[in-house]
Amino acid sequence: MDQLWANRAASAEAAVTARHLTRLWGLPGTRLGVVAWPPSRRDRWFGSWHFWWQAHLLDCLLDAQLRDPQSARLRAIKRQIRSHWLRNVGRWINDYYDDMAWLALALERAARVAGVNSRRALDTLARQFRAAWAPDEGGGIPWRRQDRFFNAPANGPAGIFLARYGELTRAQQIADWIDATLIDPETHLVFDGIKAGSLVRAQYTYCQGVVLGLETELAARTGDPRHAPRVRRLVAAVGEHLAPNGVIRGAGGGDGGLFSGITARYLALVATVLPTNSADDVTARDTARALVLCSARSAWDYRQTVDGLPLFGASWDRSAELPTAGGKQAEFVEGAVTGSAVAERDLSVQLSGWMLMEAACAVTG
Repeated sequence: MDQLWANRAASAEAAVTARHLTRLWGLPGTRLGVVAWPPSRRDRWFGSWHFWWQAHLLDCLLDAQLRDPQSARLRAIKRQIRSHWLRNVGRWINDYYDDMAWLALALERAARVAGVNSRRALDTLARQFRAAWAPDEGGGIPWRRQDRFFNAPANGPAGIFLARYGELTRAQQIADWIDATLIDPETHLVFDGIKAGSLVRAQYTYCQGVVLGLETELAARTGDPRHAPRVRRLVAAVGEHLAPNGVIRGAGGGDGGLFSGITARYLALVATVLPTNSADDVTARDTARALVLCSARSAWDYRQTVDGLPLFGASWDRSAELPTAGGKQAEFVEGAVTGSAVAERDLSVQLSGWMLMEAACAVTG
């Protein structure tokens, strides 16, 4: 393991821990991420509930446990899982399949990486994805219940989870649906989704990330020859269109704050897991690794330092802005969380920076 990146990942973890992590409603044995720093009173009491941000916080804790196993962090992982369930009013599910897929991925990793068994939760979530599959409606898995929007951010992570959970046939069906429906024939990037039969043509970074993750898992787990070429094509497209000067493009605050970190996570998966059966596979792995490391160097160079700990920017190719307690905050609007006036205030942005440092650590291990 490269000690430089291990140290930077540890600093990112310490920053999020110091600024964002606290007890849920003051209850002993709990801990969740406060969604803003500096926080409002409402934030400190978890009046805002961004389900999928907390799932990514759990995933970051698991990255850290892989890097540097500690009994104290294992307790934090268990508390994060219990607190998520408590804050979600004693349920593992909600109305959004993308939210549930992110949680399922984190809980599956918690069992595999940290030995924290949440089998009942995972079975509950897996049933949700099985039941949601709707080829007669044009999908795919919908974004949310009673919706005809079938998008990559729901199908990608659900497919990765199902592949890791042993349901490879359905995971391949999801990958094939994405490849047939959502790939831009010109850029080879992934479109956001299809709504009532019409393409939603936005090309977000994290859509690319989750499809890279799904196709890489399937290439590694099935040996089926159709998956690796899709990975190679998409890695090249991300490098060409979504990473100016080799740095993964930012997407602001709110939900967008997580997009670049997710992309880095699954580029790191390509770099470490994609089977190398050809020179083209080696090239894809090398390109993915280079994108992660170039982004990580830039994000670190452009960080701010507060009380000796890093504060990452929403865009990794420009200086981070120091947030203050005033101004507009992130809020939930029509199924998505908008960004704060200063994006760096949002937990999502800082989790992305942490995710990126862990990804750099993984690809240099």
